[in-house]
Amino acid sequence: MKKLLIFIAFNLQLSAFSFAQTDSSHIRISLLTCSPGEDLYAVFGHTALRITDSINHTDIVYNYGTFNFEEPNFYLKFARGKLDYALAYESLQEFLYGYIVEKRNVYEQELKLTASQKQNIIVFLQQNLMGNNRYYKYDFFYDNCTTRVRDILQKQSGLTVAKPLVAEGTTFRNMIHIYLDTMHMCWSKLGIDILLGSPTDKKVTVNESQFLPDYLLKAVDSSVNTPTNLLSNKKLLLNVAVPSAETNNKQQPLYLISSISLVLLLISFSKNKIAKKITIAADSLLLYITGLLGLVILFMMFCTDHKACQANYNLLWALPTNIVAAFAIFRKPNWLQKYFYAVAFINGLTIVAWSWLPQQLNIAILPVVVLLLGMSIRFVRIKK
Repeated sequence: MKKLLIFIAFNLQLSAFSFAQTDSSHIRISLLTCSPGEDLYAVFGHTALRITDSINHTDIVYNYGTFNFEEPNFYLKFARGKLDYALAYESLQEFLYGYIVEKRNVYEQELKLTASQKQNIIVFLQQNLMGNNRYYKYDFFYDNCTTRVRDILQKQSGLTVAKPLVAEGTTFRNMIHIYLDTMHMCWSKLGIDILLGSPTDKKVTVNESQFLPDYLLKAVDSSVNTPTNLLSNKKLLLNVAVPSAETNNKQQPLYLISSISLVLLLISFSKNKIAKKITIAADSLLLYITGLLGLVILFMMFCTDHKACQANYNLLWALPTNIVAAFAIFRKPNWLQKYFYAVAFINGLTIVAWSWLPQQLNIAILPVVVLLLGMSIRFVRIKK
């Protein structure tokens, strides 16, 4: 019922505005930028548009970041990049409540727009709320809640940026790393680096850098030095964030994986029977895990719509065939020696070409590649 009342008010707002295009002082449109949250889905922040009408006494927020948890096969669609995201609207109070609970700040940038620009934005939003117009296929880098608002501002207000928002040569991966490091999500960073392929290492353009909320905020700030001069006023609308404690755990995965790899390498040199049993079990587990990861990477590359997961060079060490070798290693069939020759060559080449690959591999993976190389060489020597 509350949504219906808001929608009715929205239509009244549009009707009132269309009769008074020469005087738009009662309509105010602002860009809302929400600070990152502690959960992975919220770590990059959020963007929305606020439209206030002092005549009809409405204060409504529109955002493109909603989806339906009750959608059939929700998790499968989400994993495959086939989940529909939608434009939604709610009162400012409803919108801010969630950020108060999550202790996340919200910044507001009031936009300097003409009467016709305001009307165009309102009409565009109304059309986007109709039927299937609300829905779109989400793409993290190219079509998300922030890029949708960016496109509206560029088309309807001519938003232009005076200077680059990031350093020259910055990639999509560099940008998301900043947030994952800041929020101390080192293990999530490792998982994301494994799943996202070489398209993530594309150098961003000025326009592409605005796929994250903070950078669209910076773009509007920067517009004051252009003919657009889109920024009218900026303020901290909601100030509830609690500064997180500083921790130096960015390399925690590297330290832990390196320690485990070193211990397993030392054990593999022992001729003790128990040590040999531990080594063969560890070898099988390593092959199984890397093979399973390889299958997941292949699934993300060929069975999903996630463009960022294409051409993933993590397949150089996460060979899907390792999952077969994980079981064959106990029986030692004749073909296994040739297989480990190939594994040794591929992993050795990966280590040598590490810094020149078209994709930035997570440094915590390097000990795993070294461990795979050592295991392959050891097995080949044993066969001889």
